[in-house]
Amino acid sequence: MQRITTAVRFAASTCLRPATAPQAVRAVEAVRRAGWRFPGRTACLEESAATVLLLAARRLAVTWCHGVAADPVRLHAWVQTWDGTTVAEPDSTRSYTPVITIGDPHHQL
Repeated sequence: MQRITTAVRFAASTCLRPATAPQAVRAVEAVRRAGWRFPGRTACLEESAATVLLLAARRLAVTWCHGVAADPVRLHAWVQTWDGTTVAEPDSTRSYTPVITIGDPHHQL
């Protein structure tokens, strides 16, 4: 987890402007399509981190979130635009409370 958060923090620090919602959705979809061909694990943690890195390559920023939901305890990672809109996520993502956010414009990049 430390390696992922370090990479995401570094990528977020290189961004010059926020990604639009369509740009962020296209990035998530591209990462998911690539994941279908990857023989290893590609779950929410890997997908969300890869999305941040993909957008950062174009100097576009999103907020990376890692959260928790209770009963039963579940973890989830996702990206959202700077206005707080989740990107390409089901409504159930709202049941997660963000524990770590990176790239939030209201906090330090």
